[in-house]
Amino acid sequence: MEITDINTNTMRNGVKERIILGIDPGTNVLGYSVIEQKGKAITLLEMDVLKLGKIKDMSTRMKVLFDSIVTIIDKYNPDILSIEAPFFGKNVQSMLKLGRAQGLCIAAAFSRSIPFVEYSPRKIKQSITGNGASSKEQVAIMLQRIVKFEDMPKLMDATDALAVAVCHFNQNDMIPKGETKVCPKSKKTSWASFVSNNPDKIF
Repeated sequence: MEITDINTNTMRNGVKERIILGIDPGTNVLGYSVIEQKGKAITLLEMDVLKLGKIKDMSTRMKVLFDSIVTIIDKYNPDILSIEAPFFGKNVQSMLKLGRAQGLCIAAAFSRSIPFVEYSPRKIKQSITGNGASSKEQVAIMLQRIVKFEDMPKLMDATDALAVAVCHFNQNDMIPKGETKVCPKSKKTSWASFVSNNPDKIF
């Protein structure tokens, strides 16, 4: 997939600078985080969640999701969207809802000419802790050491989103101009395990 005239890396005085928007998609709770990179240093600009579950009408909920992501993009003007890859499994309805949330986030990025890259949950965890089977708590604790934020969020969806952003920061193979890279999902990823560990993400 190609997107023309987009460069995800800005060099100033020989130092790489960029803003990365990380999203952990969900139709009930969606986590998002924005980090700024200057060379090898990263600064946390925002980390929070969108609580969408109370909106009963799915059409309205999806519009709020889309509009909220556009607002975040307009506020921070990220160079790239880093998002967790969708799962595939037997629970078709849950899979479609989660995929719908991811698709709307990508569409919001495209509406502002922002490219995207996706990573599997295992890849994200491995990038943060060195272990693709790490728990959410282990990932959050490691992120607190890396990014040095003080208060741990009440919902792990927020730190999950930060992990997605930091995962992209950690990649050595930067995305070249005009190209969107999609990282393959691990065959070891389990949809049943994901649903079990994330009951709040799918309405």
